[in-house]
Amino acid sequence: MMSTYKRATLDEDDLVDSIVDDTYPATMQVSVRRGRSPRCWAERTHTERRLLILACSLSLALLVCVLTLGFYYRAAAHPGLCLSESCVTVASAVMGALDRTVDPCHDFYSFACGGWVRNNPLPEGKSRWGPFSNLWERNMAVMKQMLENTSRTDLSEAEKKAQWYYQSCMSEDKIEALGAQPLQELINRTGGWALTGPWDKSNFQEVLRTVSASYRTSPFFTVFVSTDSKSSNSNVIQVDQTGLGLPSRDYYLNKTANQKYLDAYLDFLVELGVLLGGSEERSRVLMQEIVDFEVALANITVPQEERRDEEAIYHKIQAKDLATLAPAVDWIPFLREVFAPVELNDTEPVVVYAKEYLQKVSDLINGTDKSLLNNYMIMKVVRKMVSILDQRFQDAEQRFFEVMYGTKKSCTPRWKLCVSDTDSALGFALGALFVKATFTEDSKAIAEDMVSEIKLAFEDGLQYVSWMDTETKKAAKEKADAIYNMIGYPKFIMDPKELDKVFNDFEVVSDLYFQNVMQYYNFSARVTADQLRKAPNRDQWSMTPPTVNAYYNPTKNEMVFPAGILQAPFYSRSWPKALNFGGIGVVMGHELTHAFDDQGREYDKEGNLRSWWKNSSVEAFKKQTQCMVEQYSNYSINQEPLNGKHTLGENIADNGGLKAAYKAYESWIRKNGEESVLPALDMTNRQLFFVGFAQVWCSVRTPESSHEGVITDPHSPSRFRVIGTISNSREFSKHFNCKPDTPMNPRRKCELW
Repeated sequence: MMSTYKRATLDEDDLVDSIVDDTYPATMQVSVRRGRSPRCWAERTHTERRLLILACSLSLALLVCVLTLGFYYRAAAHPGLCLSESCVTVASAVMGALDRTVDPCHDFYSFACGGWVRNNPLPEGKSRWGPFSNLWERNMAVMKQMLENTSRTDLSEAEKKAQWYYQSCMSEDKIEALGAQPLQELINRTGGWALTGPWDKSNFQEVLRTVSASYRTSPFFTVFVSTDSKSSNSNVIQVDQTGLGLPSRDYYLNKTANQKYLDAYLDFLVELGVLLGGSEERSRVLMQEIVDFEVALANITVPQEERRDEEAIYHKIQAKDLATLAPAVDWIPFLREVFAPVELNDTEPVVVYAKEYLQKVSDLINGTDKSLLNNYMIMKVVRKMVSILDQRFQDAEQRFFEVMYGTKKSCTPRWKLCVSDTDSALGFALGALFVKATFTEDSKAIAEDMVSEIKLAFEDGLQYVSWMDTETKKAAKEKADAIYNMIGYPKFIMDPKELDKVFNDFEVVSDLYFQNVMQYYNFSARVTADQLRKAPNRDQWSMTPPTVNAYYNPTKNEMVFPAGILQAPFYSRSWPKALNFGGIGVVMGHELTHAFDDQGREYDKEGNLRSWWKNSSVEAFKKQTQCMVEQYSNYSINQEPLNGKHTLGENIADNGGLKAAYKAYESWIRKNGEESVLPALDMTNRQLFFVGFAQVWCSVRTPESSHEGVITDPHSPSRFRVIGTISNSREFSKHFNCKPDTPMNPRRKCELW
């Protein structure tokens, strides 16, 4: 229940009321005789000086007493109120984001975020905006400063390479002067292109190997090295279905809803073809063939929601068996070139995650004209290179994005693109600069303590999970205990020698951007190949230190929280714990719960994909999660229903994360006592916890971007990440006094962890 609060002020009435001791006079004056100017200090007698000093001292003492009593009165009138500068500042931010006209029991997202949405129109050039985006912009500004400070003499070679890479990206005059030439030369070296001449060459296998190995594209399938899910102490080659030119198969198959996107995509491809030397007419013919071919690919691509059971889609075979599975590809020469210089033979183990897809794509390749196959493979390369070419290509892409995501053309400064690309290529070298500038070691210790508190709360909650058998609960606790935490950054980036060693094989020059990007592709290919003969390394992160995100890796049973997210609005050491637990605490609980979602639960504490649950608990789990599938499938955005099956893992993590973080906060209170409340909010700290959680997800988004998110994103839209989770929380309804059957307190609650 919200407590009443009288705004604290320090005005004249307060000062008068605070004087309660009659020994002090109400006023004190030092009189000066009229008609005579006061004498200077030197003219006064010794006695006069002493009297004046005494009078001034008494006046100062009185002022101190009055102020002290005023502050004492204010604190006494409002016990437990935090009036520090940081508390006042964050209270103002929280209040500004609220919409008090909305009943929190009716629509908690609008209550918590209505003010924020009103005050944050979508920035130019953005299809979505929220606290994550805002923090990333701040992080980019820090990185820009680090990259442009070339006068430093204390940088490692890797850090210098990050600066050179950034400088080459910023060399717009050189990029404009070269135009399409670098890409045209690359296409010629690859064997040419059907767009600019007749194509009847029998070089499909050679071109496929080149574009996959040298240019890191995946035309028909994707091949990579990663941890073997059933043998987590080793890496293995993995083969899976690939992505398409548009974000999802749905764009190709549901033409009624997506025709405008298909038309914009075709226009974009045609424009790229013309920029690279093709005529408008020929380009349109060939690009229409590409779109039609991708429709065929979309038809054989398996929807993501049907691939969530990893045990069912894992198939381990030998490399020679790929020839039987998908004979359209010469697999051994292909794998040898992609993973050169590692020696491979036909007994090399390979894990296939898309067995039926590979069979069908092989048939599709064999039944497709060679010229179209060539055109498609080269276009995959062109699409990848668009952002590193001159402004004409970027303008073409921008026009496509305007339709695809609803973004308006903007004057986004070049440096933002270049910082982001440097983070992609040399993110750990740039991350070293970022960490040294922003991250303190005690932040790491504080985050470690919070993770421990969240983990204990989650484990404590296991005893109340009624649907799970005792033996499986015990194993689940052991898995939670074994989760490894990675906070801030991998250790090697703080050792200049180790950092230089990692990037030693990456050649960078300061003025040739296209060349640097190609060097990066070659470098990353060698790094990938090198992993094949080594055990998985905990210091190998999937996110760079400045990233505003976090993740759980099931094969390593580890959680990773980069330095980039360990900042406001997720965390601040000067904030009330309620906000920290509601912010970064829920993020930590979210990642922890991924270890027990519909996919993570299939991995044991060692990171191996195996059955470690009793069958009765597996069936009970599926029954419990069906509740969430139905709950989220009943939500819709812009009259488009969500896919509760596709978002199940993230919804489980959201719900479990909120519950664990709240329990951890309650545990902190039991140990440390109640903390002071924020001024002006008329809100308890337990209410503040839920408001802090919700305000992390305040966002604005274009309808086109929302459509894309519903189709492709495994996360629910921000609004439903809040109200879906809140409406399952009994603690929320208790602290906001929501009556049963109100929208945020339905009688049927989906409860898992």
